[in-house]
Amino acid sequence: MTVDRNPPRPLQNRVDPFGEFRAVAARGAFMGNRGGRLHEPDRTLGPRRWTSKRWIVCVCAFRGRRRAVWGEGYTELFFLDEPAALAAGHRPCFECRREAARAFLAGFPGAPANAGAMDAVLHRERLDGRRKRLGRALLAALPDGAFVAIAGRAYAVRGGKAWLWSFAGYGAPADLDGDDEADVLTPPSTVAALAAGYRVDWGPAPKTST
Repeated sequence: MTVDRNPPRPLQNRVDPFGEFRAVAARGAFMGNRGGRLHEPDRTLGPRRWTSKRWIVCVCAFRGRRRAVWGEGYTELFFLDEPAALAAGHRPCFECRREAARAFLAGFPGAPANAGAMDAVLHRERLDGRRKRLGRALLAALPDGAFVAIAGRAYAVRGGKAWLWSFAGYGAPADLDGDDEADVLTPPSTVAALAAGYRVDWGPAPKTST
């Protein structure tokens, strides 16, 4: 699958760690969808933000398939990297990322029998997040790949620090220590999978500053 990620004008298809859709020119390392078509024939975003509980994160190239973004099929979405996609409520695709999906399922709490059972749990947690009932946790207790919100901005936890996220990459870490608390954006079950050993794909080396 190969997708045209640079249409003539930015589409509202870049997803931030809060799960919101934005129209920006920055390119993402991963794509995904939320179960079906969310866009209108004129390639504008419709009122829906999902069509099913199956929110997945995929690779941008798979078996030579080619797609026109926001064409006749499902609505393609794009993420800076996998941690941002997981924070937005997505999980690895069982077709194009089978090994990652199996590892994610193995670390998922409660030993769900299949992807559908896992999606049902994640969807409940996604809805809780949209209602702003975010959990709080110590930064030191969070695994690499989790996302937190600090003063309304998204930060990725990596290497014991919380790195400022943007669509273009990562900036300086927050001036915090492990005893500080923050609102956790990543769904609780996904945080548990990360803590159980699921290793996220950060994509190409992110832009960071120290």
